[in-house]
Amino acid sequence: MKRVLLALAASLSVLLLSGCGYNAIQSGDEGVKAAWAEVLNQYQRRSDLIPNLVRTVQGFAQQEREVLIQVTEARSRVGAVQATPETLNDPQAFENFQAAQGELSSALSRLLVVVERYPELKSDQNFRDLQAQLEGTENRITVARNRFIEATREYNTLVRSFPSNLTAMLFGHKIKPSFTVANEAEISKPPEVNFGKPD
Repeated sequence: MKRVLLALAASLSVLLLSGCGYNAIQSGDEGVKAAWAEVLNQYQRRSDLIPNLVRTVQGFAQQEREVLIQVTEARSRVGAVQATPETLNDPQAFENFQAAQGELSSALSRLLVVVERYPELKSDQNFRDLQAQLEGTENRITVARNRFIEATREYNTLVRSFPSNLTAMLFGHKIKPSFTVANEAEISKPPEVNFGKPD
């Protein structure tokens, strides 16, 4: 009788543990970390391109010193924000990282607007190569961020759904932050496209 009760208790424990979601939470957490690592990788790639881009523009557009300084300072601030896997568990650190990257994106946009005034720069092969690499990197950042957002959505759904939410609470797994849009009204406006000659 004792053996039957032990076997029954063991079977019941296996059934309960298999439905608790612990392994799925661990898998989801690792998926978020891997997606985050790819986001960081692409942001680092962009950051590595910036010094070459600034040097190239500087050679043609010395009078645009202020814009070049803004790009360099924004890159420096991005480097000062330490992004690690633990950033995902600290909403404030995640927000700081996102703000620094947004500032760098904005500074790069201003730099590319300035470039429009210099046809000889736009025709320089080195600049065109750097611009193509930067555009490709921005596309990779978008793809990596989308993968991260999806992995985070799946993980957050798992830790908030019953019965895995009980396991998540028991082991201290909380929802993870995801990328947000800093200025929805601004990005909802259509971009201005000007194919005319520069002033």
